[in-house]
Amino acid sequence: MRAVHIMGLCGIVATLAAAGHSITKAATDADASQAAAVVDAVGNLRVPGDYRAAYQTLGSWAVAADEGRGSKELHVVYVSPGSVEAYRKDGRFPEGAVLVKEVFETATKEMTTGTVSHAEKLKGWFVMVKDSAGRHPGNALWGDGWGWSWFDAANPTKTTSTDYKLNCKSCHVPAHATDWIYVDGYPALKR
Repeated sequence: MRAVHIMGLCGIVATLAAAGHSITKAATDADASQAAAVVDAVGNLRVPGDYRAAYQTLGSWAVAADEGRGSKELHVVYVSPGSVEAYRKDGRFPEGAVLVKEVFETATKEMTTGTVSHAEKLKGWFVMVKDSAGRHPGNALWGDGWGWSWFDAANPTKTTSTDYKLNCKSCHVPAHATDWIYVDGYPALKR
């Protein structure tokens, strides 16, 4: 009788392990699918068409005006599904995670709540794709664990970035310890 219980317990453990593998594989497949929707075979990135509906909003940043009151830009950041939960576990974004930052010019005016800046005109997008494996070593837009690209509002499929080290990385150096992402402005990532 005891052998039957042990065999039954072993069967349950094996089933749970297989289910865990299936869940992990499904999450990995989802990450790969998200990245594939944004990256072509040679590493060219594009803005995902459905990010506002399919991605989670991480938060927003207001860039203060150089003079006077209000903001000169508003940055709204989205992340691919499942990325927030993964980040909360170990402080790293999962392989294939996609971040999209919309950059807007703002308009500032007095309202009943005070001086308010709001999104006015889309300037473009900044897109990052997590790539710890270094899948595109010959592409200058990939390195330090990410694919990096800026897109002007007129063309979400063609980047104006030429080299992430020159065009992108310098702004992210202070965020190196948090996987190159300024996480302080994203309450959803707090663990």
